[in-house]
Amino acid sequence: MPEVPEEWAGPAGPVGPTGRTPEAASSVAAAESPSRTKTEPPSAKPSPPSGRDRYLDLLRSIALVRVVAYHVFGWAWLTVVFPSMGVMFALAGALMARSLSRPAWGVIRGRIRRLLPPLWAFSAVVLAMLFVGGWNPSKDDGALGWLGLVNYVIPIGAPPYPWQIGSESGLLEQTWAVQAAGPLWYLRAYLWFVIASPLLLWAFRRVPWATLLAPLALTAVVGTGLVSIPGETGNAVTDFAVYGSCWILGMAHQEGVLKEIPRYAVVSVASLFMAFGLWWASGHLGPDGWNLNDIPLAQATWSLGFVAILLQYSPSWASLPARLAHWDKLITLSNNRAVTIYLWHNLLIMATVPLLDAFYKLPFMDDRLSNALSTTYTLWMFVLVWPLIGLMIVGVGWVEDLAAKRGPRLWPDGAKKAGKGKRGGGRGRSSGSGPRSGSGSGSRGRARAR
Repeated sequence: MPEVPEEWAGPAGPVGPTGRTPEAASSVAAAESPSRTKTEPPSAKPSPPSGRDRYLDLLRSIALVRVVAYHVFGWAWLTVVFPSMGVMFALAGALMARSLSRPAWGVIRGRIRRLLPPLWAFSAVVLAMLFVGGWNPSKDDGALGWLGLVNYVIPIGAPPYPWQIGSESGLLEQTWAVQAAGPLWYLRAYLWFVIASPLLLWAFRRVPWATLLAPLALTAVVGTGLVSIPGETGNAVTDFAVYGSCWILGMAHQEGVLKEIPRYAVVSVASLFMAFGLWWASGHLGPDGWNLNDIPLAQATWSLGFVAILLQYSPSWASLPARLAHWDKLITLSNNRAVTIYLWHNLLIMATVPLLDAFYKLPFMDDRLSNALSTTYTLWMFVLVWPLIGLMIVGVGWVEDLAAKRGPRLWPDGAKKAGKGKRGGGRGRSSGSGPRSGSGSGSRGRARAR
């Protein structure tokens, strides 16, 4: 079974009705004596099995592709068709609930350890580019500008960056720093969810419905303008509220709560939430139209309903079905390098522009070919960004392995090396979300990789 990054991975694969894998159930049955006459007390809740759920891995891969597509094409309707961030937070919440069968502090420390080194590699490159470009963090914010650089090391807040840097004739657009920093909001939200997870899981086990719906209530307060929290504190609180229910829903999935509710009930209630989200969005459309990233309450309710249906119908694949088997390596690779893909994709999208512009200077580019390139420019950006992402996976993706205390791997797609036997059991710990430079900008004016 291919390894997948634990902090981005989903719950385990299918188990028997006893909560044990078939092999474990056979072992237990063989060990039980038929002469036993005493009634034994109920056993403790079995620990989650270690198998992979390839359905959830598939969802994560789709979410990553959708994020990249959104930032290339800027199509607002993609936020409705597949709410990627809600899906990614739900999957992360499910794994966090699974991991919290172990001591909470150790789990939190492990998640942070896996998250930070990839961030440091990204921050080192971005900050080097900024300082070489002449950026002075104290120019706008004084000493606070330098202090804010700590958020490039530990994403507890919003990192500073210039709104414009470089020249119009430079290789990258002058807003490249805004776009490069766009994905960092997700790492901030993820970090705070990880820290809050022991409390959230404790509350969910005692008052599940109140805990699940509390973030929606908070979104209705801080995400509609009823109460306004200024600055980045308000942004962080809003992000936590908007996606909090998805995170907790992932915990509910891992706890088995969703499977205890009739499917028709889950789908009916989820549809009501989604209908409300669309209704609310229809009355609060911004300049980008049906962009749910700009409408917090619509995003929260639509994402919650959408994710609830996805998880309710979760088939718990131990392996991909035959019709999807040819995607297995790419799905494994994207899950193993989800942090790398998410962190770097915006900057790499910007990098496609000078590469494509170079084609106009080729000697065989006549007017017809130049017009054809201009007409399909954005499509070629989407095509070209994937080889660049592949190069980045090879170049810095191995940092995720070091963060997981594993040997570095250049291309972890699950393919077995020649001459090596089959790995046993999948038991190893899994480690482990241009011309459109403004696409993906949230209502707060920042580039938001969603």
